[in-house]
Amino acid sequence: MPESEALHAEHHLEYPYSRSVGPVIGAFLTGLRDGKLFGVTGAGGTVIVPPTEYDPTTGDDTGEMVEVGPGGVVESWAWVSHPLRKHPLQTPFAWALIRLDGADTAMLHVVDAGGPDKLATGDRVTVKYRPASERIGAMADIEAFVPEGGAGA
Repeated sequence: MPESEALHAEHHLEYPYSRSVGPVIGAFLTGLRDGKLFGVTGAGGTVIVPPTEYDPTTGDDTGEMVEVGPGGVVESWAWVSHPLRKHPLQTPFAWALIRLDGADTAMLHVVDAGGPDKLATGDRVTVKYRPASERIGAMADIEAFVPEGGAGA
């Protein structure tokens, strides 16, 4: 049987798109760019962070934007000893649910604490933004949360 070469063709499959973020998420992302954190009022005056267009409990439209933070409380966390290339930090960190001051819901982000022995549920953390010149209106504008009082990394 004669040896034959397999045919090869390079093919790139992609789905380019743009997403309109709307007035609620747009205001939240603009706030991040400007170094401010916002939530939105929901049913009974609860403050939802990150903000959503609809109340997750009732499905009703949410209300006005409310500034929250910049500090908050760690409600739950998991330590990442060996970050992957796609992680937001390349040094060990914690994924944490953080309930920001003035909010009734928790937001998922990273905590740069310096080690798992330097973080506990109930600890207070504060936001650490990227330099203003690097902010673009995205979640990555928050470099990490860090323990209040300068402990950690």
